[in-house]
Amino acid sequence: MAPGAAGGRSVQSVLFMCAHNAVRSPMAEGIARHYFGASIYVASAGVRPDELDPFAVAVMEEIGIDVARHRPQTLEDLEDAGFDLIVTLSPEAHHRALELTRTLAVDVEYWPTLDATVVHGAREQRLEAYRSVRDGLVERIRQRFARR
Repeated sequence: MAPGAAGGRSVQSVLFMCAHNAVRSPMAEGIARHYFGASIYVASAGVRPDELDPFAVAVMEEIGIDVARHRPQTLEDLEDAGFDLIVTLSPEAHHRALELTRTLAVDVEYWPTLDATVVHGAREQRLEAYRSVRDGLVERIRQRFARR
């Protein structure tokens, strides 16, 4: 399967999902929009909404991507659920996305991604965890959606 393909067809819209739409999925949405926003519709949602995490905003700003205006939302908040691909970043989101495949024709990929909010310690230690998540998402998204 080509990197930009889902189920043998080109990906035109992708939804990133995590537990709260506060760290991982907003990062992924921002990264995907930055690199592929002209060719792919990108959105994100969580199983349950929470407040956008300020550490996520800070580490994204470090690479020139502004996610500060992101408003966490759930699947129910989305105006359109017609995605070609749902990329899940947490076990809870993956289970929820798989439930959707019973009624929607959508491909689901699970990318296990560290929940940086569980890392404790000094501010710099916590920021390093968020940077690790960000950098892993940048690499994975660029590889997955590159048009060849």
